Amino acid sequence: MKLLYFAWVKQKAGTAEEDVVPPADIRDVNGLITWLKTRGDRYEAAFADLDIIRCAVDQEHGDLNTPIAGAMEIAFFPPVTGG
Repeated sequence: MKLLYFAWVKQKAGTAEEDVVPPADIRDVNGLITWLKTRGDRYEAAFADLDIIRCAVDQEHGDLNTPIAGAMEIAFFPPVTGG
């Protein structure tokens, strides 16, 4: 699956996108984030405060409980405000 990172999440993770194959037992966004955080300090910093992380699974807004089975793309970004 392709992971996309935007704004300061991208800066902290050190990449704009990557292709990953998470372990088969990961079922939701929260599990994916937990796994990503084990991959290094950059991911730990990017996902330090889950209250302010937003996500989209296959371009549909989701939350930490959103299932990822069969997902092709998951995007992570900070809260967005309009003007």
